[in-house]
Amino acid sequence: MPKIKSSSAAKSPTPASSGVLILGRAVIETEAAAIGALATRVDENFAAAVRCMLTCTGRIVVIGMGKSGHIGGKIAATLASTGTPAFFVHPGEASHGDMGMITAKDVVLALSNSGETTELLVLLPQIKRLGVPLIALTGSPASTLGRAATVVINVSVAQEACPLGLAPTSSTTAALAMGDALAVALLDARGFSPEDFAQAHPGGSLGRRLLLRISDIMHTGDDMPAVAEDTLLRDALMVMTQKGLGMTAVVDGNRRVLGVFTDGDLRRALDGGIDVHRVRVGGVMTRNGKTARADQLAAEALALMQKHKINALLIVDDRQTLQGVLNMHDLLRAGVV
Repeated sequence: MPKIKSSSAAKSPTPASSGVLILGRAVIETEAAAIGALATRVDENFAAAVRCMLTCTGRIVVIGMGKSGHIGGKIAATLASTGTPAFFVHPGEASHGDMGMITAKDVVLALSNSGETTELLVLLPQIKRLGVPLIALTGSPASTLGRAATVVINVSVAQEACPLGLAPTSSTTAALAMGDALAVALLDARGFSPEDFAQAHPGGSLGRRLLLRISDIMHTGDDMPAVAEDTLLRDALMVMTQKGLGMTAVVDGNRRVLGVFTDGDLRRALDGGIDVHRVRVGGVMTRNGKTARADQLAAEALALMQKHKINALLIVDDRQTLQGVLNMHDLLRAGVV
């Protein structure tokens, strides 16, 4: 250890970079080996656990203490977000009233590397009295928890990644990976779709892409820029300015779409030397522009705009009657882009 000068405050020695890198890589390699060893444990016990959880008419109640509890919380969250109703119960709190959260229709998934966690063992008699199936993720299948379980999945590891062999590292990583394997197997068995995932994640980007309809964000009523075919271009430009969407629909007397006039059309018209005070919008509009339906996904509107390199869409019904207007800024604000 370097000597500490009396005139300066004591500082912790800085480890050599090479040693830090070696140890960091060793941790990753040790945990990777622990996960790799789990592949052979995806066996009939694993299949039995999946069947048990799949036929559960209640919820999967995940319990674990300490670091196993943190892993259990994440497993419960993954199950819940992939079609298997689940929640985490702290075993300490379960001993003081939260045991009432577990019903006879549930399945309990208990995590304990040693299988001898006191706070879990205290709950075993009540779990048995309820007749609730108990699935154990443990590194000691012959432990008290393992012997009491309906199904045991062995998540033992050769060694912890901690150089002291004390901090839960490889063992918690292995339990997490096995929990993910269970969740994904259940997802597949349930036929869980991207749309189902979006329903569970309405606030996420996937939820917005798969759930948001054009009707949810399009401009309607007085917010829609729309003019008749014989409107002077100068007046059409006034409508475009007032509505602030960079375009206007051109419609007939029954509100059926005849065309669209955009900022791009204006630039092309001005390049041609037209007089905005004399020309009618019908003479310079784009006919047969791209349209969409209100019940289509907003993501479909985005794809259509990107494919045709346009920034706005007219929304119509089966008779081409104008229903709304949508532009790229609407999609941006909605988080679809």
